[in-house]
Amino acid sequence: MKISDIPLPSRMARLPRDKHGRVVPWFVAWVDGAPDHRVVGAGKLDDAMRFRVCWLCGEHLGAYGAFVIGPMCAINRISAEPPSHRDCALYAVEACPFLTTPNMRRRDSNLPEAAQEPDGIMIRRNPGAVLLWVSRDWKLHPRHQLWTVGDPVETRWYAEGRAATRDEVLASMASGLPILRAEAEQDPRPADAHAELDAQYARALELVPT
Repeated sequence: MKISDIPLPSRMARLPRDKHGRVVPWFVAWVDGAPDHRVVGAGKLDDAMRFRVCWLCGEHLGAYGAFVIGPMCAINRISAEPPSHRDCALYAVEACPFLTTPNMRRRDSNLPEAAQEPDGIMIRRNPGAVLLWVSRDWKLHPRHQLWTVGDPVETRWYAEGRAATRDEVLASMASGLPILRAEAEQDPRPADAHAELDAQYARALELVPT
């Protein structure tokens, strides 16, 4: 399906377009008069938190927030991005070229000098499967710009812009789990960290589609 064939949420329809006619999400930085979809605009993270606005359209959120997260974030319930409206997030998982193309790699060349890495552990691989996680509860980490997501009221797995299969989700989780294992190994109490990770992984498996 072409991006132009995917219905655009009314709130996102008011956003500017790039030279290819693609909508430019609210968080995107503009560099020399053009949007750079790889870079978060200055102050956007702070504004999203302070004013409780959607990460994608920039309008005020209601009671619910939708996170688009990878399998590893589904395990530790941590997101490097603030929430969006459900319909905006749904559009992202169906239309974003990086999320819908498993073989696509992040382009890190010629990044603006002001570009900064997000807090937390950056997993640069394409996750293959992503999760739309809707919750009424989320909070900002006390020391980092990371969001802890609360219990979900809805979860929907996607791969290539469509509903993901159980095998696709499990394969994506298995391929990324060693990254979390390595991080647990660096903990001052690795045995406890691995035990906690095992519990988180078991909890995440309950969200995998049947």
